[in-house]
Amino acid sequence: MRESVQAEVMMSFLVSEELSFRIPVELRYVTMDPYAVRMTFHLPGDDPVTWAFGRELLLDGLSKPCGEGDVRIAPTDPDELVDVHIRLQVAGDRALFRASAAPLVAFLDRTDKLVPLGQECALGDFEGNLEDALGRILAEERNAG
Repeated sequence: MRESVQAEVMMSFLVSEELSFRIPVELRYVTMDPYAVRMTFHLPGDDPVTWAFGRELLLDGLSKPCGEGDVRIAPTDPDELVDVHIRLQVAGDRALFRASAAPLVAFLDRTDKLVPLGQECALGDFEGNLEDALGRILAEERNAG
């Protein structure tokens, strides 16, 4: 059985109303952490930055504004599934990205084929997997800082 799904999409990093630029973003989903997706943003001149958040948040954010706190996702037009805004925030720093919904839908479809939504807990030792995943995320953050 495959244990991960990866994709690369181009997103617009919206610096201001007048300035934006396209960047590659790697999407990753692994069965060891079945509730989360990871997005690695490759910003020019900086080390890649990885964010992990709920797969269901990404799915719900395609059709309606979702999220609280650090990650918020919303369609740019609630009547059409065309583009999505992804807002990331740490303390007072914010970053806003615009992505086409189509590659996100395709990625989520592939994750659903690997682990259907609602079946994440059937993968076995969820508590152990969660503890391992949190340990990896904290180690990544310490190494990045």
